Amino acid sequence: TEVESALVSHPKVAEAAVVGAADETTSQAIAAFVILRSEAGDGGADVVGELREHVVKVIGRLARPRNILIVAELPKTRSGKIMRRLLRDVAEKRPIGDVTTLADSTVMDAIKEGLAARAATNED
Repeated sequence: TEVESALVSHPKVAEAAVVGAADETTSQAIAAFVILRSEAGDGGADVVGELREHVVKVIGRLARPRNILIVAELPKTRSGKIMRRLLRDVAEKRPIGDVTTLADSTVMDAIKEGLAARAATNED
């Protein structure tokens, strides 16, 4: 919750969801999914680094997200609750579970594609 609050306090961020993901080195790492404000555009090439450093400034080095993925939407139920379980599946590269409760199930396809594209370019 604190990392989400730190990310949302950045002027370019509209909404964020943070999950813990398995990590070989530390056992658990922070993975963040961020929606940028419209005036931020695509955020530019340095936005991920800028957001990581913002979290460090607000909370401290231990809270720095391992991964930050800029997304157009977050997976939400019809009532508006963010489905962090699905985001954890994506962050850990597991098959995505049941998406029948999502308001828009295509969101998960877009997030998976964004993660795959990022992995292909070796961005962090």
